[in-house]
Amino acid sequence: MAIFAAVAGTAILRSDFVTGAHHPMAQPVPFSHKHHVGDIGLDCRYCHNGVETSASAGLPATEVCMTCHSQLFTNAEMLAPVRASLASGRPLQWQRVNSVPDFVYFNHSIHIAKGVACETCHGDVDDMPLMQRAHSLSMEWCLGCHRDPAPNLRPPQDVFLLHWKPPQDIEQIRRSLISILDIHPKTMTDCYVCHR
Repeated sequence: MAIFAAVAGTAILRSDFVTGAHHPMAQPVPFSHKHHVGDIGLDCRYCHNGVETSASAGLPATEVCMTCHSQLFTNAEMLAPVRASLASGRPLQWQRVNSVPDFVYFNHSIHIAKGVACETCHGDVDDMPLMQRAHSLSMEWCLGCHRDPAPNLRPPQDVFLLHWKPPQDIEQIRRSLISILDIHPKTMTDCYVCHR
């Protein structure tokens, strides 16, 4: 009975219900990545301007939204919170969809610089009408990549491409990327890498 309880408990803790994976999160504005990224073709960096330079990718400021929406859909009811934010000067209170606990150090810029694509962790955002966590982002999930990063690497200039098709010689490219990008899998599972 104890073994059954342990297995059941582990399954529950790893379930999407607990991890929040595959469940859209309520936002102040029902922002559609499917529309903005998939249909219009906005690049991740337009709204998440810190992704290449800082630990946090950043969330879009109201002014970013208003770059387009001061001209398009200016009176749309769903954009009322954006207009109110601009008028009041108070930022929109976006809810982080992809977050890790406070005791975990995560840096977007180093992952981007080392050839880990946005869609590796965030999934096919261009198919998400409402943003949702694509993976558990559990320690076990992260360690899988840290132990064997090669399958998740691509040339850094391709990290922002969605639905990227690897070239025929991708295995050779990935092996060389580990050296060229100075990636050290032997130390990437050391505790201090993520727990500082």
